[in-house]
Amino acid sequence: MIHYSDKVPKTNYSDIISKKLNYDYTYLSNIFSDVKGITIQHFIIKHKIEKAKELMLYDELNLTEIAYRLNYSSVAHLSNQFKKVIGLYSSFYKKNR
Repeated sequence: MIHYSDKVPKTNYSDIISKKLNYDYTYLSNIFSDVKGITIQHFIIKHKIEKAKELMLYDELNLTEIAYRLNYSSVAHLSNQFKKVIGLYSSFYKKNR
C-alpha cells in the first residue's frame, strides 16, 4: 500500500490489516512483534520514510505533496518521523541528497 499506491487511505493501517487478514489487530501486532522484533506501526513508518526518500530522489514533488501522498498530517510530522528514522530532517535530506 505504501510503495504501490498513490491513493491516501481513508482508514488507518491497523483497520486495513485486520480486515484483510480477518484477525484482531492486537493479536496480529503481538505475533508480528514477536517475529520481527518491531511493532507493525514502526515497520509501516520505516516503509513510509523509505518511500519519502524515493519521492525526494525523483524531485518531482515538494515536501507538502510528499507528506500528503504518504498520509502525514503535516510536513512537520513527516520531518519529525524522518529525523527519528534517518537522523536528518526531511528538508535537509531533500536539499542535500
